[in-house]
Parts: sequence; structure tokens; C-alpha cells
Amino acid sequence: MSLVSSGLKKPVAVVVITLGVLLFSVLAIFTIPIDIFPKLNLPTIYVIEPYGGMSARQMEGFFATRMQDQFLYVNGIKNIESKNIQGISIIKLTFYETTDMAEASAQVALQVNRASAFFPPGALPPQVCVLMLLLFRWASWSSAVRPGR
Repeated sequence: MSLVSSGLKKPVAVVVITLGVLLFSVLAIFTIPIDIFPKLNLPTIYVIEPYGGMSARQMEGFFATRMQDQFLYVNGIKNIESKNIQGISIIKLTFYETTDMAEASAQVALQVNRASAFFPPGALPPQVCVLMLLLFRWASWSSAVRPGR
């Protein structure tokens, strides 16, 4: 009851506080931008290498590790993550927002070509997929490499 009694004893303070809250509410409504679909600039490149008959550990040893080592030479990489399952290796390259993705994809293609020289016989060239807007996060990556560590 102390809040009610202090409000009754000081009605001017109650009016000033109420007007202040109302003023800041109106300012917030007009100045805070609200967007249903905000602009997300999360540049990402996926490199996918299928090779039948290999276990996840073999895919990591023959493909993922070799390509991850090559991708450390690409400019603007923020994070390298890989997931290996039986017969397929998926590498996710995340870039900084200011990275020129045309140049980055060219560098990734060059490094993929360099790494593919060391692949086992019969391996197809890896598929490179560029995504400029990624709205989901892929959980449970098997290993992560951060450049600069």
C-alpha cells in the first residue's frame, strides 16, 4: 500500500511520470524500425563431396581435412565447419558480412581444384553452393576449425 499512498500524496509526480512514459512510448513507436523480414547478410558457401563406399571417418580423412587445410588460404573466412557421414562430406564456409562473395567463391573454387588433386581415384569434383541468405542454423557439426587459432 505504500506505492498507492505515496501516489496519492504526490499527484504531480504521478502525472509527470505518466507523461514521460507516454512520451517515450510514442517516440519508440516512430523511431524503432520494425521489419517482418530483416535484412540478413550471412554469406555462406557449402562444399559437398560424395564418394560411395567410405565411412564417415574415411570421408573426413580423405576429403574434409584436405579441403579444410586448403580453405585456410581463402580471404574473409569467419568459420569452417564440416560434417561427414557415410559416403558424403559437407563443409560449411561462413564469411564475414563485408566479404566480396564473387571473389570468395572464385578462391574457394581454386582451392577445391587444388585439393581435388589429392583425392582418391574415381572421386568426382566437389559441388560448391553459394548461399547469401541463410535462415537456419545447422546443428550437430562433427568438427569445427576456426582460422587464426
